[in-house]
Amino acid sequence: MDYTEVCVTVAAADTDRAAAVAEMAVPWGFYLEDYRDLEEAAREIAHIDLIDETLLAKDRTHSVLHLYLDGNPAETVAFLTERLTAEGIGYEITTDLCREEDWANTWKQYFKPTEVGSRLLICPTWEKEPQTSRKILHLEPGAAFGTGTHDTTRLCLEELDRLVKPGDTVLDLGCGSGILAIASLLLGADSAVGVDIDPVAVKTACENGLRNGFEEPRLRFVCGDLADKVDGRFSLVVANIVADVILLFAPQVPRFLASGGAFVASGILTERAQEVTDGLRRAGLTVAERRDSGGWTCLIAR
Repeated sequence: MDYTEVCVTVAAADTDRAAAVAEMAVPWGFYLEDYRDLEEAAREIAHIDLIDETLLAKDRTHSVLHLYLDGNPAETVAFLTERLTAEGIGYEITTDLCREEDWANTWKQYFKPTEVGSRLLICPTWEKEPQTSRKILHLEPGAAFGTGTHDTTRLCLEELDRLVKPGDTVLDLGCGSGILAIASLLLGADSAVGVDIDPVAVKTACENGLRNGFEEPRLRFVCGDLADKVDGRFSLVVANIVADVILLFAPQVPRFLASGGAFVASGILTERAQEVTDGLRRAGLTVAERRDSGGWTCLIAR
């Protein structure tokens, strides 16, 4: 199905009044770009500090309302024009045609087979499998985080490539697409468990496990609050999350680590690496190694 996207740009101070007008035009909802409180909202609502530089550079003086219509937009545009003018709100309206399949598939053109470390190759399910001696991880990320292309995931994969050995067991906290747990099995681990609070991520991870020939009991994904549904000790515990969640979970890590085991923590902005290092030390862990890439840090603690 084809949709028309109607974009209404208004001064930031007029955002609330313009949104009220938009609600009358499309009662099923609209998408609002409003970056005035970006940093505060990220910390207080999402509890994250993962803010891309392109977002930080966004215009804070204006807001953009995106309305999506499956019919002729002329009537809606006329309504918006009349109501916004009557309210004394300055505005700019643009329209554009967008296809539903574009939303779902356009991003895929940027995700190609990717070599990681010395032994792995991440291959999207829609790409032809290349000829290689590497271990191939077939991946359909869906709506879950983790393709291997982001610095944080790549750092974790490279550490797994270096650390995993036959007989190891792995616990993946915040498993997302399941990429780290599955990669550990391809690299020779005996078993892996992934945990995520998002049921969509867990469903995606299970499907990716099957795509790569792994299922219970060797590979298990559970939906829960970090490791509240997991027992036992693991050779490797890996968490590609964010600094705040790593600090929150740090006191629990020692009870999941087997003797001689390692905790691989990524998703940490480099500027917060020392803060996380200190938090891990308070939890009884010593950071033995650190790797940085693209403004992100991966810590290996024991």
